[in-house]
Amino acid sequence: MATFLELSTKAKMPIVGLGTWKAMEELVDEGLVKAIGISNFNHFQIERLLNKPGLKHKPVTNQIECHPYLTQEKLIQYCHSKGIAITAYSPLGSPDRPWAKPGDPSLVEDPKIKQTAAKHNKTAAQVLIRFLIQRNLAVIPKSVTPEHIAENLQVFDFQLSDEEMATILSFSRNWRVCYLRDLASLEDYPFAAEY
Repeated sequence: MATFLELSTKAKMPIVGLGTWKAMEELVDEGLVKAIGISNFNHFQIERLLNKPGLKHKPVTNQIECHPYLTQEKLIQYCHSKGIAITAYSPLGSPDRPWAKPGDPSLVEDPKIKQTAAKHNKTAAQVLIRFLIQRNLAVIPKSVTPEHIAENLQVFDFQLSDEEMATILSFSRNWRVCYLRDLASLEDYPFAAEY
């Protein structure tokens, strides 16, 4: 049985513990799901899960926030070394988030991203998505308009150079869009660890 935490929005968020993982493994065993994964786990939490006595199914993916301002290099390296894929959410920096503050950085308006986009005759969003794809990540941008959904798929007809990739990687400033402030007091707050 999962434990739930009530957020300030009154939404209830499940907290996945080792008991919950066992129940998720049973879903795989029963053929009800093909794979199970985790979200926002740091390397300590992943290690605890991988060392769980009787572990039958390891996570297939760790879904984490990832974009040029939060490159997550160490966590991605760690996950890949354990055979865990990364699914990157908020790849565009969630520009339409309701909790944005004036002065927050905007990835889609970053002059260097826009310059790279112009060079490739692409949008900033397409460059941001391509950057993560070239890092061997699954990317899940949020889009609500059919035009943007189609545009987000047009990222396989160009490639960023090694120099462009290195430049964009250098933008990292450990800036998190989804910091889950309501969870910060929990012992297992995932963002307290370096990675």
